[in-house]
Amino acid sequence: MQVLSHYENLSLILSIGLLIIAARMFGEFFRKFKMPLVVGELIAGIFLGPSLVGNYAPGISEILYTHNTNASIALSGIINISIIMLLFVAGMELNLSLIRQQGKAALSTSVLSLIIPLGLGFVTAYYGYEYYGRNSTDKVAFSLFMGTAMAISALPVIARTLIDLNLFKTKIGSIIITAAMFNDLIGWVLFSMIMGMLKGSANHSVLLTLLYTIAYAILMLTVVRILINKSLPWAEKNFTWPGGFLSLSLGLAFLGAAFTEFIGLHAIFGAFIIGITIGDSVHVTEKMKDIVNQFVTNIFAPLFFISIGFKVNFLDHFNLQITIIILVLAFIGKIFGGYFGAKIGGLGNKESLAIGFGMNARGAMEIILATLALQANLIGEEVFVAIVIMAVITSIVAGPMMNWLLKGKTTADLT
Repeated sequence: MQVLSHYENLSLILSIGLLIIAARMFGEFFRKFKMPLVVGELIAGIFLGPSLVGNYAPGISEILYTHNTNASIALSGIINISIIMLLFVAGMELNLSLIRQQGKAALSTSVLSLIIPLGLGFVTAYYGYEYYGRNSTDKVAFSLFMGTAMAISALPVIARTLIDLNLFKTKIGSIIITAAMFNDLIGWVLFSMIMGMLKGSANHSVLLTLLYTIAYAILMLTVVRILINKSLPWAEKNFTWPGGFLSLSLGLAFLGAAFTEFIGLHAIFGAFIIGITIGDSVHVTEKMKDIVNQFVTNIFAPLFFISIGFKVNFLDHFNLQITIIILVLAFIGKIFGGYFGAKIGGLGNKESLAIGFGMNARGAMEIILATLALQANLIGEEVFVAIVIMAVITSIVAGPMMNWLLKGKTTADLT
């Protein structure tokens, strides 16, 4: 078995330690300005990577993010594992019963905040393909991706924003969370299908990819969900708890990821569905979810988000035209989709607009989506940079705009 040399091992360990510390320091600094930790982690990567420090002090950038061949491959593997765990945690945050329980406003908001940005993103990418620079030659797959990128939200960022604004347990908060859950669920199913199309274009059809996706989701959310729900009490009695839950849940996440990777779908879809399956169990408490969430978001998530800045030179690949196009599409699609959905559900103008801005926070999920698309050569560096910028701006804008639109309204008024 091939192993890392002394120097390669030292390079890998040093990179991991420095990256985690740098991500936390930047994250905490930007948190003081009421921004999500992920914003600081991203900016840390852009600042310390080839865009800035790498240009003037490449030796420092090399120490932080190793380019030693074998150590770099090992670090890349750890970052890929981080993505799988992040999607597993996102899946655990989805509450299927909440989606079913919400009324007309939540239903109309969920549907329109998905369909409008999805359609807008697909149509503009398909008919304006040449304006997006150099991307995949598969025009349909690229257009589907852009539609999906415009449709998906960032549930963790949205939830944190609502908690900070004391809106999480209000009617508006419930509508936003429900719609974001629905959007993310459909969005990741679509993205997994797109990745399956790219992987299996020579082996099986789009229809077969769709059948695989639906079959896996149905199996996990019915039979496997029942089995997990019934076996958790036994596991709690026979394993050290909650450590046992951390091991078993992440183990199942990786098995699910391996299975979907094997059948031609992307690994993240398997982990995401397993997350929903486990998180929906009546035996899984908020404390148990929090243990997994803390483990992943404070160790592996920072590694992933800071690494983004080291992969692409944001200054060299910044394209103003593409960035403006994606920003305009993101704001128009999500805000108007959320607004019209809430209006149909009977809410007022300001409340409906606040829901639209709340739905528009993209954050971590959008960045994961863009990273996977870049790795699959579905999008080029210019579109990748534009999507990351869009994710950061929409996450920063959501909270202040909701606060301004709902100014003067108490929590009781919104319940």
